[in-house]
Amino acid sequence: MIRLANVSHDYGGRGLLSAVDLHIAPGSFYFLTGPSGAGKSTLLKLCYGDLQPRSGEITLFGQDTATLSRDALADTRRRIGVIHQDCQFLDHLTLAENVALPFVATGRDVPTKDLSELLSWVGLEHQADSLPPTLSGGERQRAALARAVIMSPEVVLADEPTGNVDWEMSQRLLSLLVELNRMGTAVMIATHDLNLIRTAKSQVTSRTLRIADHTLQSAGSEL
Repeated sequence: MIRLANVSHDYGGRGLLSAVDLHIAPGSFYFLTGPSGAGKSTLLKLCYGDLQPRSGEITLFGQDTATLSRDALADTRRRIGVIHQDCQFLDHLTLAENVALPFVATGRDVPTKDLSELLSWVGLEHQADSLPPTLSGGERQRAALARAVIMSPEVVLADEPTGNVDWEMSQRLLSLLVELNRMGTAVMIATHDLNLIRTAKSQVTSRTLRIADHTLQSAGSEL
C-alpha cells in the first residue's frame, strides 16, 4: 500500500534520511524507533505524502506521489489515518465535532451512528459534548485516534501516540491500535518507548524498525 524506494530527504540543508526502503503491506504492524531528531516524524510525513523526498520514489496505493495533482494526492491521503504528535483540536468545537472534522472537510454528511459507536469504542461517549481544553491528555489522545480512523482508513500512522500519557493509558491506546490491526488495518507507530514495544510482542505480530545513521534498519531481536 505504501512503498518507499531508495528515498532520501534533507532537513534544513542537513541530510536526515538516506536510501530508505520500506513497504507497509495490508494488515502489517510496525514500530518505528530511534533517538530524538533521527527523523521518525519526517519518515511518517513521507509515508502519507506530506513531504516529497529529495530523491527516490514514494508510491501510495500504487500511485507515484511525484506525479499526483494536489487534489489526487488529497484523495489518496484520505485512505491513511494520521495521529499527530501535537494532537491539535479546534477548542470552540466539541469533542464529537472535532472527531467528525474529516467528514466535514470533505463535504460529506457525518454518520451520526458511526460517530457514536466510534466514541464508545475509544471510551469517550460521555465526553462527546466536552470542549478540548477540558480533556485530559489520555482523552485527547483517544480522541485523536478516533478522528484518525473515522473514515475507515487502510493504514494508520501514529507519531508518539503515548508520549504524553501514563503507562496505563499507553497500554489502553496500544490495545486499541492492536484491535484495529486485527480488523485488517495496517499500523505504524513511531515511539521512543521500548517498554511499549516489548509489551506489544505478546499482543500482535509486529516488526520493529530503527532509524540510525540516517538509514532505516531492522531492530531484530535486540529490543
